[in-house]
Amino acid sequence: MQRWIKLPDGRFIDANRVAVIGRPESYARYDDDGIDLGVGYSLQIGTDFPRDSQITVIGTHQEVLSVMRNLLVASPSATTADPAQVDVTTPAA
Repeated sequence: MQRWIKLPDGRFIDANRVAVIGRPESYARYDDDGIDLGVGYSLQIGTDFPRDSQITVIGTHQEVLSVMRNLLVASPSATTADPAQVDVTTPAA
């Protein structure tokens, strides 16, 4: 069964095909005139191991966090665990 997740740029990805989730990274965002737009976040997602199958998700903190949460929380029919107990805001030690 497919589980579609909407990315911040409007594309969709099947969460069941994701093989690799990279580490979230932050960077300084600037517009064409050099005005500081704040902090941007990116996340690498791979549906297979070749480089052609990898996607970079770019967005705000909330957008990237939402994509991570949707990817890491299993669908309710696939597991009996409570998805509300998955904490993606705390980095693993």
